[in-house]
Amino acid sequence: MNPGEQITFLKQIAKTLAVQFGSKCEVAVHDLAQDPEHTIVAIENGAVTGRRVGDGASQIVLEALKADKDQDLSDQLGYFIRTKDGRILKSSSIYFRDSNGRPSALFSINFDVTELSHSVSILEQLVSPGQDKNDQNEVNVVFSNVNDLLDKLIEESLIHVGKPVAMMNKNDKIKAIKYLESKGAFLIKKSGDRVTKVYDISKYTLYNYLDTEPRQYLTI
Repeated sequence: MNPGEQITFLKQIAKTLAVQFGSKCEVAVHDLAQDPEHTIVAIENGAVTGRRVGDGASQIVLEALKADKDQDLSDQLGYFIRTKDGRILKSSSIYFRDSNGRPSALFSINFDVTELSHSVSILEQLVSPGQDKNDQNEVNVVFSNVNDLLDKLIEESLIHVGKPVAMMNKNDKIKAIKYLESKGAFLIKKSGDRVTKVYDISKYTLYNYLDTEPRQYLTI
């Protein structure tokens, strides 16, 4: 199956699942050959996350774009995310690969379980009074704007180092930059501009920290 046929097939499956499970079930198809800011080529019930065709990559998509055929990249099934307005989604993401073994498409299902979670919480209180609630396994926030995602990754990099920028030395900043690189942050266009401002370094220094040549997505 060539990439075009693969995307067409996934679009059919997306529509089928959305009809089967109703308006609370969002199904998205990401074409990983597209620009990271516009990976969604099909989405059903997009009101669940407020996204539409042409919107950009999520964190899991950025990680897929960074992966190669030798990297262990597993499907993620039954994990929880939350929307910016606090709704809880149960999600599954499945990778599809091209003939060379590289990730070529991502098929994602996001089911809004907010009301169900609330009902379960009430029932748990009735049948198990006094017991602590189980923590929900919320792993991410879904964004429709890759710039919001970049801000989140930068915030994570600061937490990863555990110091304010003003107190960071060179090794601290390298640690932060490497964290951003590992999360695919530099696949976002003009991410270099934002990162250099936050960490008070030059573009030249950023390239040195990444131990690589200047890349197109880091250019102004």
